[in-house]
Amino acid sequence: MPELPEAEVVVRQLRVHLLGAQLNECRVGRADIVREGLLTLSWYYGARLEAVERYGKSVALGFKREDELRYFVAELGMTGLLLFRETQTKYPQHVHVRMSFTGGRESELRYWNPRRFGRLSLLDRAGLDRYRARRFGVDPLTVPRDEFVRLMQARRGRLKPLLMHQQVIAGIGNIYANEILFRAKLHPNREVNWLREATISKLYDTMQAVLHESISCGGSSVKDFYAPDGTEGRYKCRHLVYGKEGQPCPNRCGRMIRRLQSERSSFFCPACQSNRLPG
Repeated sequence: MPELPEAEVVVRQLRVHLLGAQLNECRVGRADIVREGLLTLSWYYGARLEAVERYGKSVALGFKREDELRYFVAELGMTGLLLFRETQTKYPQHVHVRMSFTGGRESELRYWNPRRFGRLSLLDRAGLDRYRARRFGVDPLTVPRDEFVRLMQARRGRLKPLLMHQQVIAGIGNIYANEILFRAKLHPNREVNWLREATISKLYDTMQAVLHESISCGGSSVKDFYAPDGTEGRYKCRHLVYGKEGQPCPNRCGRMIRRLQSERSSFFCPACQSNRLPG
């Protein structure tokens, strides 16, 4: 957490509040929060924010100066947030970067990350291309259906870990993998190479529906996620299985939601998501 929907919510708020603003200063509280490019920081002073994009769970801020574009890429990781100045935080000592702007609706953007699993990278265009190529697979919101089907048909292994494999499908984490698989009636440990094309197509539709619905709800505020303006995501109220161990299946099949311990906890209904059903 955050996952793709939360990162997309962040991107959309930044576009509204900061696109076109000029970066005047960037204070870095600890150098190790910047993965690469720290020595180029002064280039960004006076540059204008021309683009805000999402790659997987990362947010890229594109700054333009003298016809050149360079990028701040913020990895949200497990606990990273991008917050406006007035948004309160539980532990302000974990605000590691402060960016000051003029000409936007907001005057400051802060990078808060208590566990520091995420980092910032300052990259030129070639650096951004390399960053994307080594980190991200297809985007589940934009990948065409036929490409997704071919991608799945070419893979082997268990279904849930594949959905969460960032170099294959970028942006889906544990929460949304659980919700997508329950709605698609697929067991987390289903072998991918046994899935029929129609089943993969249904998975594609379900994946897109869940992600779009969550974005429209502002994401899921599980643990510490807040949008830049401090609002919480409401999609957690629509979770059907995540964190619901021991509760009745929402499909009213008469079974209880179970937890399967593997790499990450999987929540599933043993009746609706049987691993013995045909693919």
